[in-house]
Amino acid sequence: MAGNGEALAPVGARQEQGTKARSGWQGAARTWEETAQQAKKLKSSEDGEQPRKLPKRKIVLLMAYSGKGYHGMQRNAGSSQFKTIEDDLVSALVRSGCIPENHGEDMRKMSFQRCARTDKGVSAAGQVVSLKVWLVDDILDKINSHLPSQIRILGLKRVTGGFNSKNKCDARTYFYMLPTFAFAHKDHDVQDETYRLSADTLRHVNRLLACYKGTHNFHNFTSQKGPREPSARRYILDMFCEEPFVREGMEFAVIKVKGQSFMTHQIRKMVGLVVAIVKGYAPESELERSWGEAKVDVPKAPGLGLVLERVHFEKYNQRFGRDGLHEPLDWAREEAEAAAFKEQHIYPTIISTERHERSMAQWLSTLPVHNFSATALAAAGPDTKVPSPLEGSEGDGDSD
Repeated sequence: MAGNGEALAPVGARQEQGTKARSGWQGAARTWEETAQQAKKLKSSEDGEQPRKLPKRKIVLLMAYSGKGYHGMQRNAGSSQFKTIEDDLVSALVRSGCIPENHGEDMRKMSFQRCARTDKGVSAAGQVVSLKVWLVDDILDKINSHLPSQIRILGLKRVTGGFNSKNKCDARTYFYMLPTFAFAHKDHDVQDETYRLSADTLRHVNRLLACYKGTHNFHNFTSQKGPREPSARRYILDMFCEEPFVREGMEFAVIKVKGQSFMTHQIRKMVGLVVAIVKGYAPESELERSWGEAKVDVPKAPGLGLVLERVHFEKYNQRFGRDGLHEPLDWAREEAEAAAFKEQHIYPTIISTERHERSMAQWLSTLPVHNFSATALAAAGPDTKVPSPLEGSEGDGDSD
């Protein structure tokens, strides 16, 4: 045994050596894994991706945009044919490193929600969306750097984890900007750019607009709503026309309306009916009749001048706005920037489009042939389906 040149170690010693060997191998493996993870993190940082350890937070973004050239606010899943505001917004969020790419493919992963679904061509000066993001440095500048100039993020605020911008919104304020020749009597030239709104006519307009205040059945001011559906009843807090102003030789006026919520085309039809009454095409009694159960064919004003101006969160602000952790959603500091955006992008777009496409003048020319005494079914044709009293779209449209 001595001739072997090696003495065999005791059994306990051999076990200890094996343990050391294994522990050394495991330590090396851990070191290799840590190095590989660090390399991956370094590579992801170089590629512009955010490290997974960066926490996600629930925020709201204050948005302003000119809707010309877009098919509304809401993204159409699986359809790239019609570009929406959200298409460009989500792309900017991904490219700025605020959300992972797969969240852009499925917006539910970032708990995305909008206050209002603005329709095709409709603009906004105070849209609010809620979502979960990585709070990267200089987040607003980074998002805006990947957006076209007609879409801007004006502000960002942290909100509670369960916040939903649509459900927590108490009211929405829209304005509708139109050339004042829309209120000229029907015997007047349909497009007289020298027309100026008189004080008496403005008072007449405001008296009619004030009739909308309160709760009414607006089933005739949208589509696919039956007269007995509870969701057709909407509460209007205020509606009035401001003093007119002149731009590029043409006089314009702004109608403001604040309500809890609005259905598709509701505001455009509210404006359309008042215009028809002021011009002398429909009697004032048509307002009262339109809130009844009979289907009335209410004229719909063009979409060009409609703008979502502000959304309101009074109840949320009362509960969380002064809890020391969250800011009230009042956007007072962003008002100047929102006003500047309207002056730079929204007003000029409405004015230039009206001048070149004459959308209001063309719509006014259809009012003489509009049958205000006919029901919607008769006006649409014999093959058109009118919803029964129990039919209608579900949910809160808020998509004018």
